[in-house]
Amino acid sequence: MASREYTLEELRKDPVGDETWVERPDGTRLRVRVAGSGPTVFLAHGFGLTMLEWNVVAEMLVAKGYRVITFDQRGHGKSTIGTDGVGSLQMAGDYLAILEQLDIHDAILVGHSMGGFVAIAGLLDVPGLADRVKAVILFATFSGSITKGSMQNKAQIPMIKSGILKSMLSSGLVAKAFSKSIYGDNPDPAALSMFVEIFKAQDLKSLVPILQAFGDEDRGDRLDQIKKPTIVICGRKDSTAPPWQSERLSTSIEGATMVWVEGAGHMVNWEAPDALVEAIDSLR
Repeated sequence: MASREYTLEELRKDPVGDETWVERPDGTRLRVRVAGSGPTVFLAHGFGLTMLEWNVVAEMLVAKGYRVITFDQRGHGKSTIGTDGVGSLQMAGDYLAILEQLDIHDAILVGHSMGGFVAIAGLLDVPGLADRVKAVILFATFSGSITKGSMQNKAQIPMIKSGILKSMLSSGLVAKAFSKSIYGDNPDPAALSMFVEIFKAQDLKSLVPILQAFGDEDRGDRLDQIKKPTIVICGRKDSTAPPWQSERLSTSIEGATMVWVEGAGHMVNWEAPDALVEAIDSLR
C-alpha cells in the first residue's frame, strides 16, 4: 500500500536540517542532522539503510512543529566505525552520545528494525539512555531471534554475511525481487528502487557483527523492564520482522499500544508515513 507516489529525486534528498558530527571515544564519527523546533523526535534507521529512509517522515514532522534528529548509524552512510566495532551496545551508546551532545532529555525515540533492536538494548543495558527518552515507538522491529518464523531471514541473512546477496543485486531481476520482499502490497516503484540503491551502497561485510547479534541476542524476557510509554507499529505484510515479533513486544512491555498497518511491509516510513506521524502525535 503506497500512501502516495514518490520520485527518486525526492527520496534521494537528505532529511531536512543542519548537519553536525558526534565524535565517539573509539574514533567513530556519527553524521547527524537536526531540524525544526518543539518536542524532540529521534529517528533511528534500520540495517543497511541510512538517514535517507526518514526524509519523508522528517519533513512531515518538522511541518507539524517537532524538532527532528536523524543520523547515520555507525558503519552506515557517512558514519564510520571506530575501534569498538559494530554491536548493539556500541550503537546504543551512540544514541546516548547524540542525545547528550544535543542536550536532549525528553526524546520520542523511534526505532525501525535494527534501530528498534538497538533501542531496546540501550533502554535495558546502557545507563543514562532511558533518562533522556520520554516515549518509544518500535516499528517493524524485534528484540532478538530474528530468524524465528521468518523464512526470508533464514535465506537472506547468510547471503548477506557471505557477500553473495550484494553481488547478486547487480542483476535487475534479483534487485527487484529482493526489494519487493521488503515491502507489502503495491509498493511505490521509486521506493522499491531507493531501498536497493541505499542497501547496495553500504559496506555490508563490516556490518556482519550487528547482523549476527540479531540472532545471538534476545532481550525478550526482559521487555517488562521497559517503563516508557510505548507504541509498537507493524505492517501486516512484514516478513522481515514478522508480526509475532511485534505482538511479543506489545504484550511484554507494560501498557504498550499495538498499531497494525494493513497491507504494509517492512518500510512503513515510505509505505504509510502518516501512520508513523499519527503515532508520534499521540505521544506529544
